[in-house]
Amino acid sequence: MLLLGIDVGTSSIKVSVVDAQSQKTLASAQYPDTETAINSPQPGWAEQSPEMWWEHTQQAIRKANASGSYNPKDISAIGIAYQMHGLVVVDKEQQVLRDSIIWCDSRAVEIGNQAFDAIGHEKSLSHLLNSPGNFTASKLAWVKENEPETYSSIHKIMLPGDFVAMKLTGAITTSPSALSEGVLWDFKKDELSEDVIQHFKFEKALIPEVKPVFSEHGKVKQDVSETLGLKAGIPVTYKSGDQPNNALSLNVLRPGEVAATAGTSGVIYGVSDQLVYDQESRVNSFAHVNYASQEKRVGVLLCINGTGIMNSWVKNNLSGGQDYVAMNEAAEKVTIGSKGLRILPFGNGAERMLNNKMIGAHFHNIDLNLHTQAHIYRAVQEGISFAFRYGLDIMRENGMNPQVIRAGQANLFLSPLFAQAFVDATGVPVELYQNDGSVGAALGAGIGSTVFTTPEEAFSNFNPVKLVEPKYTAEYEPVYQDWKALLMNQLNKK
Repeated sequence: MLLLGIDVGTSSIKVSVVDAQSQKTLASAQYPDTETAINSPQPGWAEQSPEMWWEHTQQAIRKANASGSYNPKDISAIGIAYQMHGLVVVDKEQQVLRDSIIWCDSRAVEIGNQAFDAIGHEKSLSHLLNSPGNFTASKLAWVKENEPETYSSIHKIMLPGDFVAMKLTGAITTSPSALSEGVLWDFKKDELSEDVIQHFKFEKALIPEVKPVFSEHGKVKQDVSETLGLKAGIPVTYKSGDQPNNALSLNVLRPGEVAATAGTSGVIYGVSDQLVYDQESRVNSFAHVNYASQEKRVGVLLCINGTGIMNSWVKNNLSGGQDYVAMNEAAEKVTIGSKGLRILPFGNGAERMLNNKMIGAHFHNIDLNLHTQAHIYRAVQEGISFAFRYGLDIMRENGMNPQVIRAGQANLFLSPLFAQAFVDATGVPVELYQNDGSVGAALGAGIGSTVFTTPEEAFSNFNPVKLVEPKYTAEYEPVYQDWKALLMNQLNKK
């Protein structure tokens, strides 16, 4: 039996086809090959077209099918992972009413802050596990306040993965995990949050049917199956935000287990069996993929907007056409600390771990007679590593103390320099795995369709490809403290 996983990323769509019996990936494809642009109509705004996601999804599936390594008719279930927190709105004909306001958009911060005050800080934290902040509910409130004609035409709201599932099946569903990432779920009552709905005066009818993450979310339509070469009626049996899904793909399901990613944004994601929350909402808690009323599994998420996008910006603007491999090789020739050059990588919207402040990216201590491109490359990777360390220390304050972190060997973790700097800055070993988000989505489809009787069975052949252990922690500590002092100085200016 074959499983199709779709990962709706910010930069591209990736799909993988996995053989359920062996858990081996038969084919993977990405579309487009270059990074998809984020539209920014105003400073701090970030939007993408949902119809573009659907077009790219179809292209990626066709590309995988063209590999000839499997028969598309043998695919029996589909799983979807997606960039979290984005708002998609459609009318009764399932037509998109506006571009999606995506995860790194900052326009709704103040709306969320006002809701936090109105609902009450303690009640918000104990019931929602978060401040409404800049999440999906606040984005919808922004549309309601600023685009009333659009709001009045909304039939259903959804997250990016819900939209792709709708295009595949015609069905619109959501889950407790999805609602929690939109800050619309009451963990104490295990139901849609009346406090949020009443505060923003939303109509409950806007919320899709709520189903478990691992369940049937519709069947592939006849016309779609013909277009994509699939069997009609294949069920979509799994939908998850990218970070809970990344944790699933790394077999991070039990309390105390921790995963990390370093793509456009950077994330550390740990699982708890308690309804934990940060008093300042610098890290956020959401229902994990295996959350259930009788068995709480909460994902504690540190998200740093400015990580891989900082590395990408340097590549596109300062590398002179070098690729990431050449940049990494050049950076490795520079000593730890980059000869005093320090870079704060926070140039991609408001940072939750910095109390929703938008401080921008900063280069410090540039010596025009000393520093070269190679120093910039290394300082960027060190600055990103230090951002992870700063965030992990916040997670430690909230009881998350990982002994090992699991990560996919992808994006920034393809750089040996970054992987080692991350380990040395945080003091925590990292196990690297080949699995990625699209493979995790495929395995999730297998769990949701009961091909696997337990989640553990989906990872029976799961082993790390590399272990990175601390080597230079002592050398990195004073460099980190110097970087942190610069960050504190910048924060105090805001």
